[in-house]
Amino acid sequence: MTLKPTFADILNVADARRAAARRLPRGLFEYVDRGSEDEISITTNRSQLDAIRLSPAVLVDVSGRSTEAEILGHRQPLPLVIAPTAVAGLVWYDGEIAIAKAAAAAGIPFCVSTQSITAIERIAAESGARLWFQLYVWKNRQRMLALLDRAWAAGAETLVLTVDTAVGPNREYNLRNGFGIPLKTSWRAGLDVALHPRWTASVMLRALATGGVPTYAHYPDAFRTKLGRASLSDEVSLATDVTWTDVELLRRHWRGKLVLKGVLRVEDAQLALAHGVDAIVVSNHGARNLDCAPGPTQVLPAIADAAAGRLEILADSGVRRGADIARFLALGASGVLVGRAPLYGVAIGGAAGAGRILDILANELRITMGMLGAPTLADLRVLPNGNSRAV
Repeated sequence: MTLKPTFADILNVADARRAAARRLPRGLFEYVDRGSEDEISITTNRSQLDAIRLSPAVLVDVSGRSTEAEILGHRQPLPLVIAPTAVAGLVWYDGEIAIAKAAAAAGIPFCVSTQSITAIERIAAESGARLWFQLYVWKNRQRMLALLDRAWAAGAETLVLTVDTAVGPNREYNLRNGFGIPLKTSWRAGLDVALHPRWTASVMLRALATGGVPTYAHYPDAFRTKLGRASLSDEVSLATDVTWTDVELLRRHWRGKLVLKGVLRVEDAQLALAHGVDAIVVSNHGARNLDCAPGPTQVLPAIADAAAGRLEILADSGVRRGADIARFLALGASGVLVGRAPLYGVAIGGAAGAGRILDILANELRITMGMLGAPTLADLRVLPNGNSRAV
């Protein structure tokens, strides 16, 4: 593939992250990039992944190695899913569509967020991607079910219930830098925007010119508000009383695959299995929510052992290299979700930028497999008696 000059120096995810930091207003970048409270888990996720050593086999023919994976019954070229993110449409104009186009080109699913700025109908029509839909439970369950019917009608094949955000997280840096949702007017935010004219012209002013201040596109018309205003109704506020009863309701109502995202206990994985869930994502929300939560690598092997093939296991949080994907797979996951990395890519170049990131991760994964003597993903192994559980 011939790279655009813009991407000539983007050799890894870290390069894209630095470029995104220059392009985006500081408040928006930090909302994408940072964690919660003291941000210990951001560092811990990275150190725990780095601590995992994979076991290389030598004198193995790796000339025909394959990154093909099966996730929830679909064969696909890479073991990846684009994780749901709420602000892609602020990072790039029509950012959700741009990332979905990159996912379609890579042959992997794109998970649309409940809080997407672009409606799932547009994403489906303009991207050609296989779509999943992520759900935050609203206080009014009937309105929530109507949203699920809408997602199904638009072509979403898998429902992902986020289960690790019972309350809003404590992100103090956004209080300091003036960024938040609802968007608030402040001198800090105004200066931040003024110092990033490319983003202001290509994203915010373009959005204002074509459709006004962005809104959460999946909220009911009667309750949809601009991102600068609070919700008009408590009915579509995020519920804090979500329980396994809601999982039962979703299992009865949703006709496709059902996934729980944010599971970190063996007991919860077993309950998911008992409630007819098809898969779980072992995740600490990219260290964005609970700063004292365990890293997914700490609990993934035990959860995978307990599931014993009866429940599909996916994982995410902290992926920056193809080797990180290999680590999660070797620990027992069948697929990996990536969130921040594609956001960095779309921030610097739309669909082509997100595609560049996916190409980089895929190439790094293939190199890692070759060095490990692993012709297929199933051949990936952690080092015996080594730091495979990262505890």
